[in-house]
Amino acid sequence: MKLNQYTKTMLPLTHGTIYCEYILNGKPPIILLHGFVSSTYTFNRLIPLLKENFSIIAIDFPGFGRSEKSKTFIYSYDNYAELVIECMDYFKLENAVIAGHSMGGQIALYTAEKIPQRVSKLILLASSGYLKGANNLMRYTSYLPLFSLVAKHKVQKQSVSETLKNVLYDHSLITPELIEEYKRPLKEKDFYKALVRLLRYREGDLSSERLHKIQTQSLLIWGDADKVVPLCIGKKLVEDLPNARIISYNKTGHLITEERPAEVNEQIISFTRST
Repeated sequence: MKLNQYTKTMLPLTHGTIYCEYILNGKPPIILLHGFVSSTYTFNRLIPLLKENFSIIAIDFPGFGRSEKSKTFIYSYDNYAELVIECMDYFKLENAVIAGHSMGGQIALYTAEKIPQRVSKLILLASSGYLKGANNLMRYTSYLPLFSLVAKHKVQKQSVSETLKNVLYDHSLITPELIEEYKRPLKEKDFYKALVRLLRYREGDLSSERLHKIQTQSLLIWGDADKVVPLCIGKKLVEDLPNARIISYNKTGHLITEERPAEVNEQIISFTRST
């Protein structure tokens, strides 16, 4: 493990080989979890700011980004949370702040439910919420031999640039680099097989009843123009989480880390320093 150096590597963990970017600088640790069909690149504008005050660990979940597109991994939120815990063990972290964007926010909640004593605070960035798990028809259909081709057709039906327009309020941020980074995993044949397994095994977001039991202090950060996970979801999460508050930004879409990195950084610093 390298110290005080920003490192990009593959971590061979029990639950799978994952891509990881990290810097261990003796400062409080924060773990960054990306969302659906995304990667550590979600935080590319935020990490340079966060590293001034935090040790950073950002991972690509199995099936996404540069991580393994396993054909055997059970792509469930529960297993993703177990992988986050294993990652904490690998880096010998007794506790950490966990920040998750979109689907990553839901995985952060699953992790806090499993190991509340090790999650010091939660940052939920436009977190998914209240989505149901895969229904029986989806599960059965996903076993059809050519179903991954159907998934590929559906994903590629809309161009990456159009998808980015849906997650960003400010379309001037859509650069060739951004398009290429989000397009890259879609070129991998096994990505769609992994995606099908995620659709098959996803058990759904935490219920209100389970959210009520999570006592971890939580900060929710949202864009009021979020078309993917509307602000009303954040407001409902705040009602269900006992120790949570929410802030939102005008003229900001779903990819809040790309549109408001400085503001998000300041909010995280202020929240994590408060008691």
